[in-house]
Amino acid sequence: MFAVTRVVLHGIIEDLSHTTYSQCGDADEAYDHLQSFEFVFILHLMKEVLGRTKTLSQALHKKPQNILNAIELVASTKVSLNDYKNNGWDSLLAEVTYFCHRHLIETPNMSAPYTSPRYRPHKKDIHVTFEHYYRVDLFTCTLDKQLHELNSRFNEHAMELLALSSSLVSKEINVDKICLLVEKYYPEDFTEQEMIHLRYQLGIFSVEKTKNTKLSGASTISELCKSLVETQKRETYYLVDRVVWLILTLPVSIATTERGLSAMKIFKNHLRNKVADEYLTNSLVIHIENEIAEKFDSESIID
Repeated sequence: MFAVTRVVLHGIIEDLSHTTYSQCGDADEAYDHLQSFEFVFILHLMKEVLGRTKTLSQALHKKPQNILNAIELVASTKVSLNDYKNNGWDSLLAEVTYFCHRHLIETPNMSAPYTSPRYRPHKKDIHVTFEHYYRVDLFTCTLDKQLHELNSRFNEHAMELLALSSSLVSKEINVDKICLLVEKYYPEDFTEQEMIHLRYQLGIFSVEKTKNTKLSGASTISELCKSLVETQKRETYYLVDRVVWLILTLPVSIATTERGLSAMKIFKNHLRNKVADEYLTNSLVIHIENEIAEKFDSESIID
């Protein structure tokens, strides 16, 4: 892909009969960047980072989630990125250097003072070598940001919440973990008497789960919720059902909300000079009211 892209750009630069001077200038600038050591270094670094996070990203985008597997995958991804940060510099530099030699791209002297090929050199540049720039400012900084992103999105509280939740779909239900989950994260959704009764209800439910194939076959929280409805056990184990529904709101309250806010941010950035906040708020309220009205109309038709 790299060689083909380089040939295409070179063809645009040389073929003045079918291109404008502006297009030739853009192609020439892109060709210079493509032929730089910094571009090749960032390209290989992106490949390594995306390769180590691709499995996690694909797993988290799946609708049916195995919480315990997701937790283990997040932890494994963190370990992989941290290990590459501590031990991957030499292999990355060797790979980039070999690639540059093969494509006749000039490689800098890593012990020489760093000077940017795109900007005028500053006085502080003489105190920074090329190795420091590429290793610290690019390599280490990029991996630190990736680890920080994972740690912020999957902090200790979120990981503990997911770990406690996974006990409901494990082979043997850990009653203490579920009760701790309710006491710690959902104290306002259960009265003191309901918390006491929940422990006994979980004990009976764990016994029946081992004997009921539909209940024991549930590998995710959503499947457990469906099996409670299909087996008509939802009313019997109403406290367990409530815990399941509270856990199911996690993806809605986290992922869906973030996607909605991101979409709104894009919309406002694109039309920020034409659309005011008040208009956006009113439009959003009207849209929600219309959605609710359509839902009730459809339900009335079905009835």
